[in-house]
Amino acid sequence: MTIVNHIADQDDILELCSRHLGRRLAGISRLLGGKVEAESHGARLTTTDGSSYVNCAGSGVFLLGARNEMVVDAVVDQIRRHPLSARTLIDDVSPRAAAALAAICPDGIDKVHFVSSGTEATEAAIKLARANGFRRLISTVNGYHGKTMGALSVTARAMYQDTFRPLVPDVVEVPYDDLDALRRVLSDGVPSCFIVEPVQGEGGVVVPSEGYLPGVSALCEEFGAFLVVDEIQTGLGRVGKLWGIDDLGVEPDALLVGKILSGGVVPVSAIACTSKAYAPFEKDPLLHTSTYSGAPIAAAAVLGTIRALAEQDIVARSRTIGKRLLSAFRAAASAAPAGTVREVRGRGLLIGIEFTDPGFAGEMLLGLIENDVLANHSMNNSAVVRFTPPAIISGDDLRIVESAVSRAFAGISTDDGVPGAESAGRNDRDSAPAIG
Repeated sequence: MTIVNHIADQDDILELCSRHLGRRLAGISRLLGGKVEAESHGARLTTTDGSSYVNCAGSGVFLLGARNEMVVDAVVDQIRRHPLSARTLIDDVSPRAAAALAAICPDGIDKVHFVSSGTEATEAAIKLARANGFRRLISTVNGYHGKTMGALSVTARAMYQDTFRPLVPDVVEVPYDDLDALRRVLSDGVPSCFIVEPVQGEGGVVVPSEGYLPGVSALCEEFGAFLVVDEIQTGLGRVGKLWGIDDLGVEPDALLVGKILSGGVVPVSAIACTSKAYAPFEKDPLLHTSTYSGAPIAAAAVLGTIRALAEQDIVARSRTIGKRLLSAFRAAASAAPAGTVREVRGRGLLIGIEFTDPGFAGEMLLGLIENDVLANHSMNNSAVVRFTPPAIISGDDLRIVESAVSRAFAGISTDDGVPGAESAGRNDRDSAPAIG
């Protein structure tokens, strides 16, 4: 057996990807120029051929930038001392990390269960809801909560679900930002759990109307429903507030936290709950466990991240820079060919550009790459290009992003308003590849 330790040539890397990870994955990479990631620091990502990009991708993980010094120092120290627990005794890091997270959560949230990914946080929430007697699950159309079986059941997108049916039973979908639809479902008296995002990230950066989230909270209180707010993408400063539900009077039973919680260094997520909601897990700590949940190395990342959020003024920077970029992107959209851009929208450093066709979004992504900027498709709306830049981005890199967006808009080609040959026949949002 040949063990490959290091191959610098990007064609060789792509061939290995094709052979062992999947031809489709390698094909998408080639479509985007065939570049191979090699190194990252701050707002910059470098490929094996020495190209450097401003990283506005990463699915929202890198609000602190890559290799944030506070997080790296905390993790490296933990690796040298005690990275994984024997899981017989309590380690000396995870309780401190749980306390630090609880301290910055909305009022009433004081219990924490760590997991390794956002989809696992959703799984824990589903199990906790059912352990509390809430059998029916309600999610929103185009909501995204992960792709393991339970999480997939509330990720309301047929293109991801159909292959794996039957899914978890007793799941109902309602339109996002529609209180009347939620009321109609809840009014039948079936004990229900409602899971909702403050902003639908993978749904295409869909921002609800002003009264929606307070109305959701009021309805759940009125009908005794279990409310799970999924802040995996929006929480910890991404939308210019510490939490997407801050200052809205929303009182969740459980809060899902992820992405930024890792500091961009070690995967870690969490479900944070009220004491009442957490009671089944409190009563039996073995009811829901995982080998790596709350591992000391992950808990160290949490502590480093929470420290960095405060000391580097991340939330305020996210709010200020986000306003600048949103304004710049809207101004730049005027250079796009008529009929190609539907809307530019966002909160903080979660910004989406929705096109009238997924093909235009694909052209935009390629245009950004050609101008040294990386962004993402939205997995539940491939007509939306999503930007999640770091709050530590420099002024020079901000100007590069603004220039790249302007040039990419100007470079979009149309033929009487119809997408070019590369996107022809791709008017169905589900037909374009989702590059998350």
